[in-house]
Amino acid sequence: MPDLYKKAHVTHVLIILNILVFILEEILGGSENFAVAVRFGVFYPPYILERHEWYRLITSMFMHFGAEHLGSNMISLFVIGPYVEHILGKISYIFVYLLSGLSGNLLTLLVDIMSGDMSFSAGASGAVCGLVGVFIVLILFKMIRGSFPGKNIALAVICILAPGIGNSSINLAAHIGGLIGGILTSAAVLAVKRLMAAARRE
Repeated sequence: MPDLYKKAHVTHVLIILNILVFILEEILGGSENFAVAVRFGVFYPPYILERHEWYRLITSMFMHFGAEHLGSNMISLFVIGPYVEHILGKISYIFVYLLSGLSGNLLTLLVDIMSGDMSFSAGASGAVCGLVGVFIVLILFKMIRGSFPGKNIALAVICILAPGIGNSSINLAAHIGGLIGGILTSAAVLAVKRLMAAARRE
């Protein structure tokens, strides 16, 4: 198992990237400063819809509000990311991670439009929830071999949800959207991998 974590290069890069962005935010005025967040590409519906700054759907995935927010998401990514990276492969892992985060932000945007609540948000929790969704698909595909990392998944879920206990500002839509995105994209990836493997055997 230690080798699995040592070889999880994509996971390491994602964690480092998130930490670097956070450090830059803190240096330039604080990660919870709205002006700084806007400069770094925070998710903010008015800017996305009116200014067509769609890049915020991606950039906001690498931003966090405060050390606790960053820490909980990075711990979750560290404990389950290597498993997904090992099973899916590095390219497919990046694909699922980014599309899960994007799915979380798209659902958030839809909910915000319907509710009229145009609040800003950020964080990797949608993408991390997508990685949890991967394990749901792996169970359905019966591709879990060896010991199932149940404790790791439980820890990841706790880390993601704990900061939101008693906090009405938690972005539940991003979590749900990320989970759905992870399920759908990983199912597609695994189906393609199976078809390619079957074609090579013929």
